[in-house]
Amino acid sequence: MASISVDQDQFSCPVCLDLLKDPVAVPCGHSFCMVCINGCWDQEDQRGLYSCPQCRETFTPRPVLRRNNMLAEVVEKLKKTELQAASPALCYAGPGDVECDSCTGRKHEAIKSCLVCLASYCEAHLKPHYQSPAFKKHKLVKASKQLQEKICPQHDKLIEIYCRTDQKMVCYLCTMDEHMGHSTVAASAERKEKQNELKEMQRRSQQRLQEKEKKLQEVKQAVKTLKSSAQAAVEDSERIFTELIRSIEKKRSEVTELIRAQEEAQLSGAEELLEQLEQEIADLKRRDTELEHLSHTEDHIQFLQSFQSLCVSSGSEDSSSITVHQHLSFDGVRKSLSDLKERLEEFCKKEFRKISPHVSAVQMISPSEPQTREDFLQYFRRLTLDPNTVNQYLRLSEENRVVTYIRTLQCYSDHPERFDYWRQVLSKESVSGRCYWEVEWSGKVYVLYISVSYKGICRKGRRNESKFGHNSQSWSLCCYPSSLSFYHNNIQTEISASSSSRIGVYVDHSAGTLSFYSVSDTLTLLHTVHTTFTQPLYAGFWVCPGTVRLCDPQ
Repeated sequence: MASISVDQDQFSCPVCLDLLKDPVAVPCGHSFCMVCINGCWDQEDQRGLYSCPQCRETFTPRPVLRRNNMLAEVVEKLKKTELQAASPALCYAGPGDVECDSCTGRKHEAIKSCLVCLASYCEAHLKPHYQSPAFKKHKLVKASKQLQEKICPQHDKLIEIYCRTDQKMVCYLCTMDEHMGHSTVAASAERKEKQNELKEMQRRSQQRLQEKEKKLQEVKQAVKTLKSSAQAAVEDSERIFTELIRSIEKKRSEVTELIRAQEEAQLSGAEELLEQLEQEIADLKRRDTELEHLSHTEDHIQFLQSFQSLCVSSGSEDSSSITVHQHLSFDGVRKSLSDLKERLEEFCKKEFRKISPHVSAVQMISPSEPQTREDFLQYFRRLTLDPNTVNQYLRLSEENRVVTYIRTLQCYSDHPERFDYWRQVLSKESVSGRCYWEVEWSGKVYVLYISVSYKGICRKGRRNESKFGHNSQSWSLCCYPSSLSFYHNNIQTEISASSSSRIGVYVDHSAGTLSFYSVSDTLTLLHTVHTTFTQPLYAGFWVCPGTVRLCDPQ
């Protein structure tokens, strides 16, 4: 069968100029996309007169449209045929494609852009650039939508020179104007240099990628090891606790058997005594009957003979000498077991406190230590001071983030957590994990203790047990106007650095690190402590006199 050459435009919608989609024919015979013709006629609904967009013939009423299935099949086949036969250069430009600047009507996709013409061309319109000597020196590049960005907005010339002084692309007129005297090179020369830099960047990037991939494998292996180790630890703990429970169960059974054995032994003796008592009662009843009968005998000789025999039988064994305890009890056993329970619970608490740090010490990933103030501020903790702990010579303000020493005694309510002698206060929030906060002090301060403390620190009296830094419960940086010291457990450590009015405090609870920094334009380490924290920490201050403020990050 002979093939027929078909022009694609014959099957294009006159409205959208694209191949027909869901084609319909209007009464005049012209065909349109269903959506296109309905859109046109929707705008004519108010007039009530409908026209063909191509020949302008009018229709009343609005014609009913039906899809032309045969035409739709032809269009679909045409699409497939054109897709297979057409070269990429003859394809129409779609969304996101670069259009040919020389095409009229529906534009084809451009394959090259000319940096001299500042235009893009399809294959057909690009031929003069290949064939005509006039275009021989024109520079062609891959089709680009950003040609205007290659034009100097001031001189409308191609930007092909790189100014190293200002690090920007310029045109040759710019080098004679505002960039005169600057270090300039051709874009190609700068590209060559930057290409070398790019290679170095790629090398470093590849190196970092390899390091990250290595780290990834290490973390995956660590996760696998952690899961395996945790599972083994769980299984071991289950086994040990099971053995412990079995041991306790065995001792419970032994105590039960011991009690039951004693019960059985005592019951056996009691049963024998019961039988003996019952027999003695029966004998006594029989004897009583005989004595009663004898008392009524009128024969004197028989009375005397019988009396003698009855007197002899009255000398039988008597159980009345046996002592019977009415209030029998195993209270002693119960008390001993209660004492055992208390001692075991206390022992378990003590031993579990030893286990907890070992569990916490298992860390798969150790985050890098902060170096700059910005690093520390990632761990910033907003703290407030606890009114229940504040001494009566201190006053809180500004939402309990400022504490001031005053000479007038404040009428605070009695509270078991209040410091009744030392001018001290604790924070309301506890500190765990990694935390950072900053403190600023002002006024005529003679001495200031910036502290962290366990909640269990003593609150009453003037002994060292209740003073920050002078016991095992607290750690303190002692700030004097011209010197610094550190106190823990009543041991003083002199610090050679000068005092600062703004101090940063950093705690890594799990690592057991406590650090104090002087805060200005930079952070300066004043003192670091490495220890083991067994309880949550609370921020604390000892003020005399002056004002201390918990700072917001800036």
